[in-house]
Amino acid sequence: MSSVRLFKYSGAGNDFIVLADGFEPVGHDGVLAGDFGSEGTVSAALPEEASGYGDPEVIRRLCDRRTGFKAADGRIGADGLMMLSPSADADFRMEYYNSDGSGGMMCGNGGRCIVAFADFLGIRPAEGKAFVFEAPDGLHTGEILSRNGSRCIVRLKMIDAFGLKRVLGGRFLNTGTRHFVLFTDDVEAVDVAAKGAELRWNPEFSPEGANVNFVSPLPDGSLKIRTFEKGVEAETLACGTGITAAAIAAWNEGIPPAGQDGDIVRYRLHARTDELSVDFRPGRPDTEDSRPREVPQPGVTASDVYLTGPAERIA
Repeated sequence: MSSVRLFKYSGAGNDFIVLADGFEPVGHDGVLAGDFGSEGTVSAALPEEASGYGDPEVIRRLCDRRTGFKAADGRIGADGLMMLSPSADADFRMEYYNSDGSGGMMCGNGGRCIVAFADFLGIRPAEGKAFVFEAPDGLHTGEILSRNGSRCIVRLKMIDAFGLKRVLGGRFLNTGTRHFVLFTDDVEAVDVAAKGAELRWNPEFSPEGANVNFVSPLPDGSLKIRTFEKGVEAETLACGTGITAAAIAAWNEGIPPAGQDGDIVRYRLHARTDELSVDFRPGRPDTEDSRPREVPQPGVTASDVYLTGPAERIA
């Protein structure tokens, strides 16, 4: 068996197993759960029959909340796995996988964490202060605004959002992955597990389905959000692309932003454990039909989209 050193990162409570492609093996002889090394990192062996750490079965085993990877803080498993590897077009490449082994989508909290991980590894931006990295939905930039020990505040540029539709009493749009946003008076009164699973598989979003976000405006002008993530098939503590989608949907619902600078608006959102902010330039919504599509329609829902929030190495 070959083995690699694994790290654990949390983006506003959304937690990930992270590794660097080509990172020097540490020779551990265990199976997946691993042992803690002197630096608080974990090594994990790769079964001979596995095609790599992107193998769906390996990802499912590592991310299992009962028997998978155990972090220094005692948390077992993860919401997903990320690999950092070289890129010919950017400072590095990000590969993201959900805990069920599915991939091919962007993760906003993961994007902030991969920037913090690159900084931890000693990778430096080729130009300026911001990293440029390749992700499943295109190129992104990420800048570390501040550091406090293993915790960073990262500002991440998202793709232009597209495909805004009014469906099922809410808003569907794509912010790097597919999201449905439903506004409600009190998110704490929502049975996210049941309602989220029901909407996630609604035929309106077939065949891929959609992540489901429940959002409530708060008296101080911020928003509170809870998200049911497809691929995890459960509520997560935070979802970066969902937080981004909620902010853009709020603008289109006529909910005032927390602040505005010229034509750039800012929303503040409270996930389960942290506060994040989303800045963007509103654009015109796509209105050709009411059915969500993966192919961008003319115009965009929002441009110059930035997601800012914490990224922390926890193992």
